[in-house]
Amino acid sequence: MTDLLSADELERRLRAVGAERYHHLHPYQLRLQSGGCSRFEVEAWALNRYLYQACIPQKDAIILSRMEDPALRRAWRQRIVDHDGEREGDGGIARWLKLTDDLGLDRGAVVSGRLALPATKFAVNAYLTFVRERSLLEAVASSLTELFSPQIIKTRVAGMLEHYDFVTPETLAYFAARPAQAGRDSDFALAYVKQHATTRAEQEAVVAALEWKCDMLWAMLDALEHAYVHAAPAPGAYRKLDAASFGKAA
Repeated sequence: MTDLLSADELERRLRAVGAERYHHLHPYQLRLQSGGCSRFEVEAWALNRYLYQACIPQKDAIILSRMEDPALRRAWRQRIVDHDGEREGDGGIARWLKLTDDLGLDRGAVVSGRLALPATKFAVNAYLTFVRERSLLEAVASSLTELFSPQIIKTRVAGMLEHYDFVTPETLAYFAARPAQAGRDSDFALAYVKQHATTRAEQEAVVAALEWKCDMLWAMLDALEHAYVHAAPAPGAYRKLDAASFGKAA
């Protein structure tokens, strides 16, 4: 495999990764959006997913610090603003905390990460390590899961509003802005990798980076599926006793 792919061929390869590996196919995700999860399982998903949401601006700050071109930095830094906001209480992380608040989760416990599954913590740390240690090209390519997120967001929101009487559009406010943001960001990242992957080896590395990111997101849901459907959560992770201590039914 030495022949250089055309830009269109590379894009087709990347989109094929999403069709096969993105977590819209995961059983936990399918149950979440179809009403098959208990409230407790929805809470566990939101609590664990917070750690991933909170790491996104950290990940983007690492990538930003590796960019030598000011034009690239100016484009990339908007991602940090989207998640951190311009002020306290603004941005994607604050809106995710609205979700966990409305589910009755203790905000301090959510933010601390102390009740997250060990696999969630390992996955988030692995993602930060990946963008720090791999090439800038691979780090940018790992963000291309945003190519696939608008559709899963639309399906998730519609399904959760239909099936769970404990969520409202306000509860799910995080997802309102994300399709447009993800579309803008994935357009930029896709153009970047198509331009800068100039050898077949670099093109294969770009594809592998996106596969790795899809695997990481899948592994997070695997952990939820194992802990809350088939077995039991690890010591110290969120469980029904914690739900009860937050003053609500599990």
